[in-house]
Amino acid sequence: MRVLLTVAYDGTDYCGWQVQPNGITIEEVLNTNLVRLFHEDIKVIGASRTDSGVHALGNVAVFDTNSRMPAEKIAYALNVSLPEDIKIQKSMEVKKDFHPRHGVSRKTYEYRIRNTSFPMPINRFYEHFIYVPLNVEAMNRAASFFIGLHDFKSFCSIHTGALTTVRTIFSCSVQKDEEDGVIRIQICGNGFLYNMVRIIAGTLIEIGKGLYEPERIIEILNGKDREQAGPTAPAKGLTLMKIEYEGIE
Repeated sequence: MRVLLTVAYDGTDYCGWQVQPNGITIEEVLNTNLVRLFHEDIKVIGASRTDSGVHALGNVAVFDTNSRMPAEKIAYALNVSLPEDIKIQKSMEVKKDFHPRHGVSRKTYEYRIRNTSFPMPINRFYEHFIYVPLNVEAMNRAASFFIGLHDFKSFCSIHTGALTTVRTIFSCSVQKDEEDGVIRIQICGNGFLYNMVRIIAGTLIEIGKGLYEPERIIEILNGKDREQAGPTAPAKGLTLMKIEYEGIE
C-alpha cells in the first residue's frame, strides 16, 4: 500500500529536506525510522524539498510498504522513534499512483518578521528580526501584484533546475499583529521555485523600508532578472504551513 504522511518539523538543526552527504536531513531521518519500523527498504517521496533551516507544519511525503499495519496507525508507531523536532501529524492510505509532487495541489507558506525594537529570544529560530519600522500597508499592496499567473524568473535562485519558472499564486498578503509586533507574509500557490518565497519576502521587506514603491513588483516580474529583485530573506523565518490536494482531505 502507499501511505501519505503529513510531517511537521523544526528545521533548525537539519540541512533541509532532501538527503545529502553534507549533513542530516528530514528525509534521511524518516527513511531510517521507517526501515527500522517495517524492516523494508523504504524511501519516502517528499512534496516540498524545504531548504536548510526552514520549518514545516504540514509537509507531505509518501512511501510504499507491504505491512498490514493500518495506515492511520503508522503515525503513532513512527512518532515513538522520531526525534522531538520531527513528528507525523497524520498518516493515511492513498492510491498507488498518487505522487506528492505531480498531483494538483495548493501550497501555503508563511514568512514571519519580528518588527520590534528588540528581538524575542525564544522565537529566534522561527522569525527574522528587523528593528527598522516597516510599512505594512505598502508591503501588502506590493504583495497583491504577485497574485495570478506570472513568470517568476526574477524571484528564484539562478541555480533552479525547474523546466519552467511560470507559477500561479492564489493569494498573497501581509499583516501585522500589533500585540506581538510580528509581521506575517502568507502566500498560497500551485507551486514554488527554489528560494522563491524567501526572495519574495526579501523584496517585500525592501518595499517596507521605503526603498521602492509597491508598483516596483510589476517591473521586477516583467524584467525576468534575479538581480532586479531584493535579497533572499533568512531561512529561519519561513514555515511551510500546509499542502492541499484535490480529492484528498
